[in-house]
Amino acid sequence: MSRASSSAAGSAAAAPGSDRLWDSPLGRRLLGLGIWSLVVALWEWLTQSGNAPDYLVAPSAIVVTLARLAADGELWTHMAASLFRVAIGLSVGAVAGTLIGLLAGVNRAVELYFDPIISLTYPVPKIAILPILMAWFGIGDLSKIVIIITAVFYPTFINSYYGAKGVALSHLRAALNMGASPWRVFWRVVFPASLPQILTGLRIALALSFIVLFAAEMIGARSGLGYLIIVAENNLRFDIMYASLLTIGIIGLAADRGLLALRQRLLAGRPDAGSRR
Repeated sequence: MSRASSSAAGSAAAAPGSDRLWDSPLGRRLLGLGIWSLVVALWEWLTQSGNAPDYLVAPSAIVVTLARLAADGELWTHMAASLFRVAIGLSVGAVAGTLIGLLAGVNRAVELYFDPIISLTYPVPKIAILPILMAWFGIGDLSKIVIIITAVFYPTFINSYYGAKGVALSHLRAALNMGASPWRVFWRVVFPASLPQILTGLRIALALSFIVLFAAEMIGARSGLGYLIIVAENNLRFDIMYASLLTIGIIGLAADRGLLALRQRLLAGRPDAGSRR
């Protein structure tokens, strides 16, 4: 009787522990990994058994194609072209959007000038102006970079603007009363206080830069991962299409994790440092 009661007590004690495991970050990651592993295994089985359409390529074949593209250098050539465009477009657009957004948040004249422009142009899909940019700048890198700059500008501007607007007025007055110049107040008070919002806008802009770039490369380009996808589609090389998409996903994940690590470092010791959104 005592042995049965102790077994029941042990089972009751183990249940809360297992619940805590699945509620923990590690448990959620293991659960997500298990679900995705099941999906990939089912995908592989469907393709190997011949029950899948031709456009659904086996995961193992995608990995083999990706390795072949990397070995012969074709993947690196197109990846370098895409990353070059993103790096320049994201840098220029983010710097411009952040600085102008902060200025609009602290200066009424700048705010009144840019507010109607942003309200008028923000709803326009940025990829819709690509034909105009291609007519102006050609089908080379410049038109792709300009459209990335345009797409990146808006989220960085809006988040920086509201970040500056959220700075406590008492902090600004205290800095001015202690003799700080308006320029010093801007860099030492407004900018650090707005940093969480700035980084949030930058994370949105990072995703948008990849989306716009690959759409632009699929419409008019002679290099890049988007171009590789459209060429593979035209030749019914679905394995290359999936390999290119997988490469894009890996690059995006790496860039996003890097930005989150930068956020943690820049906001270390602040209450909002742990926020991932």
